[in-house]
Amino acid sequence: MEPHHLTFLLLLMFMISTQISINNAALDAAYYDQTCPQAEKIVAETVFNASSHDPKVPARILRLFFHDCFIRGCDASILLDSTPSNKAEKDGPPNISVRAFYVIDDAKAKIEQICPHIVSCADILAIAARDVVTMSGGPNWPVHKGRKDGRISKANETAQLPSLQFNTTQLIQSFAARGLTIKDLVALSGGHTLGFSHCSSFQARLHNFSSTTNVDPTINTDFANILKRVCPQHNHNANAGQFLDSTASRFDNNYYKQVLMGKGVFGSDQALASDGRTRWIVESFARDEDLFFREFAASMVKLGNIVSGWDNNGEVRLRCSSVN
Repeated sequence: MEPHHLTFLLLLMFMISTQISINNAALDAAYYDQTCPQAEKIVAETVFNASSHDPKVPARILRLFFHDCFIRGCDASILLDSTPSNKAEKDGPPNISVRAFYVIDDAKAKIEQICPHIVSCADILAIAARDVVTMSGGPNWPVHKGRKDGRISKANETAQLPSLQFNTTQLIQSFAARGLTIKDLVALSGGHTLGFSHCSSFQARLHNFSSTTNVDPTINTDFANILKRVCPQHNHNANAGQFLDSTASRFDNNYYKQVLMGKGVFGSDQALASDGRTRWIVESFARDEDLFFREFAASMVKLGNIVSGWDNNGEVRLRCSSVN
């Protein structure tokens, strides 16, 4: 390789590594023990109450956290509203269907009454993501805290989110760019054990899939027929869709069992069972739920430690939907 090409490559790698990095030093599970010890209890109560009224809340909070951390790190930039001069992340195409912002806003308002100007929205979202997993029957883990809220949120950056149609290589590359391993990819994909998807997110797998086949050949035939009945080619029911696994309100390892049977709803889910780099991990998690829980918790800690190197003017917002 010519010297100037090598210099450019090293510079590019440095830029990527400084844009989003894993921050292990600054965050601390006991961060608010002295300044706002009630914070986690308030978040847990708020999340529990919201989930009691709307069983879709756990899956929505978990998705909210994933989508926040993958863009600019875990800085609550997804919570910011658009302004006349800026279209924010929450209005980017992949986030149009993201919901449950109100749960984080509600928890923040309650905490501000007791501990004003102390607890960041980014930390509240990280705590809430852990709580929805635990209350749905999944693992518990200490949430490292001390994040600052970002001041930048751009809708066009949501194009960086991994697509539901990605193949395994694309998924691995997307996660690696954020310091996450193949094991993290497979473990965090298990978050799809919670939730529901509308037809628009997977319909392309069922109709005119390619020039040679109408249906994605990786889908179990019987499952494909069920999905086609729910989501016909000319679907006019905007609410139609499919639960992501057969126990969609319970956090368990059923997702991996479904994927191994060809019943992954998204193309990116099914891809994990079709590639030797990931299939053995899928099989391990399908056999051993305790192993999945341990690895999911560890990967959630790593995901929560992702920080952005671009925005050095972080703050603790007074309201999660707007900068101070």
